[in-house]
Amino acid sequence: MPTSTRPTPAKGGTGQDESGTRQIPRRTDQQAALATDGRGLPLAVLVTPGNVNDCTVFTQVLEQITVARPAGERPRTRPDRVIADKAYRFRAIRTHLRSRRIKATIPERADQQARRRRRGRHRGRPPAFDPAAYRRRNVVERCFNKLKQWRGIATRYDKLSRNYRAAITLVSALLWINADLPATA
Repeated sequence: MPTSTRPTPAKGGTGQDESGTRQIPRRTDQQAALATDGRGLPLAVLVTPGNVNDCTVFTQVLEQITVARPAGERPRTRPDRVIADKAYRFRAIRTHLRSRRIKATIPERADQQARRRRRGRHRGRPPAFDPAAYRRRNVVERCFNKLKQWRGIATRYDKLSRNYRAAITLVSALLWINADLPATA
């Protein structure tokens, strides 16, 4: 005797379409990790699932950075400075940056400050922090805002991450084309 099974509802849906098959969720959970230059133009983009923390893909984004040099020289892959928020304040990230001789401007988290205070006399020296350079961190946020002016990126409505990444790459190319860059001769 066959038993009837009730279809499980899809995320944000009723569970079935007209043909009786299970719906595929429309929105997938994706996010973009981004590296920009000082003018707010994207240098590297990495699309990750929404449940992945940004600091875990930091080194992968950093490895994607390539800046062309004139006269066919090898492209530049090491930025002068990394400016990031408190979410990127981990020893592994700072060690990676130090090994590549990249300056870091990342504010110290409150729990790290409290730990150093608790240690008393042996609390150690806090890492260097340049507040003037940190004011430039909003360039990344402004770049995200420019990207999100395109509706497909703002809604993250693509089912496939390759389509979402292609959309970000297309809009990034448009930002580079429309940028007021100095003439090179």
